Amino acid sequence: MRILPLAIILLSAGPAAASDWALDDSTSSISIETTAFGRPLTGVFTEFDAAITLDPDNLAEGRIEGSVSVDSGDTDNPQYNTEMKGRRGLDADTHPLATFASTTITPGDSCAEGNGVCLQAEGRLTLAGNEQAATLNFRLNIAGERAVADGTITIDRSDFGIGGSNWGDAAESVLVRLHMEATR
Repeated sequence: MRILPLAIILLSAGPAAASDWALDDSTSSISIETTAFGRPLTGVFTEFDAAITLDPDNLAEGRIEGSVSVDSGDTDNPQYNTEMKGRRGLDADTHPLATFASTTITPGDSCAEGNGVCLQAEGRLTLAGNEQAATLNFRLNIAGERAVADGTITIDRSDFGIGGSNWGDAAESVLVRLHMEATR
């Protein structure tokens, strides 16, 4: 079971009819990057899923829904993991899933260089029970029946009420990186 908002990334280009995409768990990944106490901090989420439907000729009809199991997060630091998943963090016990649901999918202009088309999914992100508007920028490359998407979404912890007084110099901003692969 794989679950998160950013898996939502695999849409676009293909046949004229609406396409449903099946996430390839074995080749997809979700990671985070931030700083804590002046040092880089990275982590991964290993359980996520997405429901993706897209008519490449009509982005207005596209829909992306994703979720991630908060408890699957790992920073390779047990103390940071406890804080990240705990009540002051993502609150895994009360809110086991983080979710994203797109409201619009449009051509984008904020993607890293690379092959494929740049797209932007505007939607609603829910973390620790708090819902906010969010933008997922991603580059999508489709070859035959396979789609590969690489994207990012930046999360400001305070917008979601995440973090406690003991988080000290932990950065407010967290960059989520998504690498998603799917088949039609």
